[in-house]
Amino acid sequence: MKNKAVRKIVFKRLIRMKANLIIAAVSMLGFTVCELLSPWPLKLIFDQVLLKKPLDLNFPVLHDLLNGDQILALLVLSSGIVVIALLRGLFSYSQIFQTSRIGYRITYTLRRKLFSHLQQLSLSYHTQVKSGELMTKITSDTNALRDVFAESALTFSAHVLTVIGMFGVMIWVNWRLSLVALIIFPIICFALYILFRKVRRAARDQRKREGSIASRTQERLSAISIIQAFGRERYEKERFVTESNLTLENSIRTARLEAVATRTVEILSSLGVWAVVLFGSLEVLKNHMAPGEVLVFINYVTNMNRPLRNLAKLLTKFSKAGVSAERINEILSAEPEIKDSPDALIAAGVTGAIVFDHVSFEYNNDKKVLDDISFSIRSGERIALVGGSGAGKSTITNLILRLYDPSGGRILLDGLDLRNYQRESLREHIAIVLQGSVLFGASIRENIAYGRPDATETEVIAAALAANAHDFIMALEDGYDTVIGERGSTLSGGQRQRISIARALIRNARILILDEPMTGLDAGSEALVSEALDHLMQGKTCIIITHDMEAAAKVDTVYLLENGKIRKADQEIRPDIEINQAKSA
Repeated sequence: MKNKAVRKIVFKRLIRMKANLIIAAVSMLGFTVCELLSPWPLKLIFDQVLLKKPLDLNFPVLHDLLNGDQILALLVLSSGIVVIALLRGLFSYSQIFQTSRIGYRITYTLRRKLFSHLQQLSLSYHTQVKSGELMTKITSDTNALRDVFAESALTFSAHVLTVIGMFGVMIWVNWRLSLVALIIFPIICFALYILFRKVRRAARDQRKREGSIASRTQERLSAISIIQAFGRERYEKERFVTESNLTLENSIRTARLEAVATRTVEILSSLGVWAVVLFGSLEVLKNHMAPGEVLVFINYVTNMNRPLRNLAKLLTKFSKAGVSAERINEILSAEPEIKDSPDALIAAGVTGAIVFDHVSFEYNNDKKVLDDISFSIRSGERIALVGGSGAGKSTITNLILRLYDPSGGRILLDGLDLRNYQRESLREHIAIVLQGSVLFGASIRENIAYGRPDATETEVIAAALAANAHDFIMALEDGYDTVIGERGSTLSGGQRQRISIARALIRNARILILDEPMTGLDAGSEALVSEALDHLMQGKTCIIITHDMEAAAKVDTVYLLENGKIRKADQEIRPDIEINQAKSA
């Protein structure tokens, strides 16, 4: 069913807030009743007070009032106009407050569900979908749904009830004049239907372009140093302007469609007023109607203009929200490729012995990156993976982390297939240090403790000391409370790497993965990082991805990856590897 996941989340939240929804619905009904009653004090003043016509309604209180003091009746009836306006305002406030509360709760729930679901989706999904597009769905698309599932839905219902109620009263007062007013109604409905379809198409294009712009903006801002270094500011500006112009055209087109519909409703409603005034006046001249009744008709037909005009705007919102719901549902309906089996075991007491047993792997059914490879790593052993770019070194570490599952063969940890472990518990026994240290725009303390959130202050400092990071941290103005820039941009490469090592140290995992940890470091930083890595690797099963043969010489075993195959590199062929690495570079 289309948008099933979105509807399920929204309706579940609405059920939990049913008290607020009931209050909002009662307020909506009260507002609708006030709208229907608003012209009647004027009708009674004109017909019964001024023209002294007999009241044909069976309301004893009104009969007593109108048959008494005329000045008192005039004061009471005119005061009724104010009372109805006050009640209408009170009901409107209550409805807006309750529906806004519901709407914001729905937005919060949707965003929380979306973010949580994105965390569960496999790495393959995130490599195929642009992050800027995901950000647009989490922010803009959830906002588009916020009002529709709460305020706009009830407002729409209120407008529909108001129009139906007005037509019901008009038919009760004079069915012939009601038919005159009803003539334009099918034309208005048809115009609104055409608008809904056109706006939906325009909104779908607009959302796609907004997602594209968000992705491009995020990508370019993260690479601003490269853009400026190559002097491509003008080029990027022109590209951004071109894409923004396309989005602008779509937005203007949508606004134009909404304006056309609104003006169409106003013109058609004016024709309805003209018809009611003309034929209603003829009915008064024939003594078939009282002037006050014609006044009620004119008031209703005139006031219909507002709900009908608002219906045109609401249909525009519904069109955009429908597109947003589809886009959100695309995420919620995506299933993670890597799942825990129902009987998955919690990884405990891991020793770190790893076996690759005839493992093959390919990305998106493309050429095999790994082709029937087999090798083993003993508990506490240090190995190095070497080979040219794209040889599959990082793929092996991704498979150990179960970011992907092998397309053939199996990987064993302590004699048990990785697929038999719960992923979260498995990854608790693995620490990683990447080439480009990924840090967060938070305090240094938080970045180190990210490896183990329950770590104490003493443990954080101990990890920093072991990583040779404590001294430079304390030299900063706020020490461990220093908030670093996004991705650690306010720190040097060596400082970022040492914080990353401290994060891995505090995790105290049995298995350690190092992906080119020394790349891009100067001699001074390299020495400090190398010393920190020695602390980190003690007693652990270590997998090092490196182009540095000096680093590879320190490990127990070196494996060479070529054309999807793997072989152990003994001492005799290690110099050849170094030559091949130099050629690849």
